[in-house]
Amino acid sequence: MDKYEIVRKVEEFAPLENQEAWDCSGWAVNVNRYDEISKIMLCLTVTDDVIHQAKEQNCDMIISHHPLFFIPIEWKDINVYCSHTNLDKSIGGTTDTLIKNLGLAQYKTNFEHDFLRIIEYKTTLDDFSKIIKTISPNARVVNNRNIKTLDKIAFCAGSGSEFIAKAAESGADCLVTGDLKFHTSLESPIVLYDIGHFESEILVLPVFKHLIGTGIEIIYAREKSPFEPI
Repeated sequence: MDKYEIVRKVEEFAPLENQEAWDCSGWAVNVNRYDEISKIMLCLTVTDDVIHQAKEQNCDMIISHHPLFFIPIEWKDINVYCSHTNLDKSIGGTTDTLIKNLGLAQYKTNFEHDFLRIIEYKTTLDDFSKIIKTISPNARVVNNRNIKTLDKIAFCAGSGSEFIAKAAESGADCLVTGDLKFHTSLESPIVLYDIGHFESEILVLPVFKHLIGTGIEIIYAREKSPFEPI
């Protein structure tokens, strides 16, 4: 399959013009001599190890979620394409995939911000914590006001500390995200779940596979969070 046809499918779903101004989505490495693609490796983050895996398994291309801001010279002999904040914003993208994997896709979703989703879901904090643990056993919770029940829950895969105030203003009792900061957490008026950046976004990779479709071999990189429980 032609690599530009592959990219066209991804960009129809997550248009490049929707990425944030600081982002580096799109082609990171475009190797002119490799236009016809037979095998793609999907990953969350391109690392030396992922590059080694891709070459070892004879992949012609890598598609990642996280962008590259620096590209080592030794990486420049394999096609690399990234879809980051534009994928986060897309309907059915990173945050919607997180909600789906938690088994909550059937609940009414409000799109309060490009990155923020809010669902109406009545539950207790204890029961919701059990749901969170199904995808992130080491998740952490902030509950400054000793909230016991939830009616509306906000979601932002990846780093969502900056959306705590917006979630609260929109009526959410809780925000589920992948990265929290100490001071914003300390002052949060709503419940916060830090489920891990890796855990909140790795779930989106099958979306790429679905977009690409049949006729090409897709493999997933072996990846794990850099954080481990002690």
